[in-house]
Amino acid sequence: MNSDVVEVIVKGLMPTANGCAVFLGNDEKTFVIYVDPSVGSAISMTINNVKRERPLTHDLIEHVFFGFGIKLDSVIINDVSEGTYFARVILSMSNELGRKILELDVRPSDSLVLALKQKRPIFVSRRVFDPVDDMTEILERVLYQQKGKQASEEEEEEEEEEEEEEEEEEEEDIWIIL
Repeated sequence: MNSDVVEVIVKGLMPTANGCAVFLGNDEKTFVIYVDPSVGSAISMTINNVKRERPLTHDLIEHVFFGFGIKLDSVIINDVSEGTYFARVILSMSNELGRKILELDVRPSDSLVLALKQKRPIFVSRRVFDPVDDMTEILERVLYQQKGKQASEEEEEEEEEEEEEEEEEEEEDIWIIL
């Protein structure tokens, strides 16, 4: 890829009142794209390798790609207008007749799910990446709060387990005395 784009990764997800905030970025900067709840859930399930009982739309698309020998080469978030992001997927297919490359307009949210599922790179054009606000500090605060909440939940679980063990020991003592 050339210097007109930068590679990013999904650095975090956070539920919001209207959907999900997807934090995208690299070592230079992090920015946010807001997606609807169902796509936020699909991104989360993909990142966490959650197996679904029935295929979702993104699974269907992945199966069609596989069935026709189509490869997702990359995703490019290429434009933003009034807070709405735009993306392109670059697809390729090779057979005995040659190689075909197809570039399609897609919602960034859908392209992210597909890229994550197929472990393909996500790029952002410089004209989108450079002017967006850096949200790295906010993401770090959110992750810190989540870790704090998770740590206190784990401490509570440990305390409950210890209490249960003590109760079991007391019950064992009672049985031994009888």
